[in-house]
Amino acid sequence: MKLNLRAKAEPEVNMTSLIDVVLLLLIFFMVSTSFVKQSQISIRLPEADSSTVTDDPPRKIDIMITEQGTYLVNNRELVNNRPETIRNALQTVSDGDASLPLTISADANARHQHVVTAMDVAGKLGFTRISIATVNDPTE
Repeated sequence: MKLNLRAKAEPEVNMTSLIDVVLLLLIFFMVSTSFVKQSQISIRLPEADSSTVTDDPPRKIDIMITEQGTYLVNNRELVNNRPETIRNALQTVSDGDASLPLTISADANARHQHVVTAMDVAGKLGFTRISIATVNDPTE
């Protein structure tokens, strides 16, 4: 019995499918990364202008209220605590400029009504930049 031995065929690895898959993945990643954008915040940084140097501190108005209800406008005590007196003092100190910042600071034991009166008078004069000062308790 004679057996015909065939020559062994070399196994062939077909790379076409592998190359197609790799190219498709490459295209997919290229397309998908073009849609990803980093979020950015535009910041406008201030610039120094050395030509306008001023030594004058900015003008501001301070109203202090003591425990007894006495008003001090820019460290000058008022004659009484009537709203008309406060209004006249604010008009004199501000020279009619209601855009100046106004700070109200009161003693911890001052009546709330005195603070409200000062805020009311300042609001009627057109002051919009009103701040109420607070002080941290040093015992804490």
